[in-house]
Amino acid sequence: MAEKEDYAIVLDYLPYGYPMGGKGQPVVQAIGEKTLALLELVPRRGITLQPKEKVYIGPEKRDKIYFIAGRLSKEKLTETAKIQLQEFIENVVAEQEKKFVDFFNTAQAINTRLHQIELIPGFGKKHTKELLEVREQKPFESFEDMRTRIKNIPDPKKAIERRLIEELSERQRFSLFIR
Repeated sequence: MAEKEDYAIVLDYLPYGYPMGGKGQPVVQAIGEKTLALLELVPRRGITLQPKEKVYIGPEKRDKIYFIAGRLSKEKLTETAKIQLQEFIENVVAEQEKKFVDFFNTAQAINTRLHQIELIPGFGKKHTKELLEVREQKPFESFEDMRTRIKNIPDPKKAIERRLIEELSERQRFSLFIR
């Protein structure tokens, strides 16, 4: 069963809806806190929301959100939402560093020609091979640990951020982090 979101973070609030949308009812562009799903929310009447605001979207009574309109298509993201998304992702990667370091410690080959690590921007075959050899001796403890033990690799934190943004904003053949 798919994980249900209880909270979303507001990326942008459009009090008059989308410019070319017709009806002009308020729309909230948000991202699910746990699943990182892009969501389109409809706020309750008379509610004004700010970017970065955390709103309850769970099954109980919602104070600010009337209903979840559905998934937000990447094409509809406003410029404000894109900027907020970048900041949100930077915070998520910083807060969940252990989860992403664990990814580097446990990533597997997808098939005989492609490894999951190669899907991370900046990590080609050479860096992947080196990373796999180094992690065999001892699992990585942090992004800093990775950078210390493997010479000349791209910044793993920035690379993970870039991958998350790519998975959220363009179609990917393989998804590593976003369902």
